Amino acid sequence: MPFMTMVHDEDPKEKLLKNLKSLGEIDVFNNQVLVAVYIRPQKTKSGIYLSDRTTDEDRFQSKVGVIAKLGPTAFDDPTGVWFKNADLKIGDWVFYRASDGWSITIDNILCRVMDDTAIRGRIPQPDAVW
Repeated sequence: MPFMTMVHDEDPKEKLLKNLKSLGEIDVFNNQVLVAVYIRPQKTKSGIYLSDRTTDEDRFQSKVGVIAKLGPTAFDDPTGVWFKNADLKIGDWVFYRASDGWSITIDNILCRVMDDTAIRGRIPQPDAVW
């Protein structure tokens, strides 16, 4: 059970990927991964409201996102050392260190471009880690 489950008006994965309308025009090179950053809504399922300051901090400190685009060699590891049985793909929720990646904005959606090795793991939902 997640520490703090949030209330979502719509599925956050679908919302992020749907609003990234320019993805077809963008190329990600080599082993890079484009991740759309998850920004928590203000209300938790238990009824607690987070302050604007708390949710705004996700723009800088978020550790969760959904894979939006992959470079041609992302997660390609012929040695089987780095990504053994990982099979990461577009639409997967992932977590990473907040300082990893380069922040960019596409179609008013905050994203990060990072090396595939900067992704630390996959999670079933964005509220699974804090």
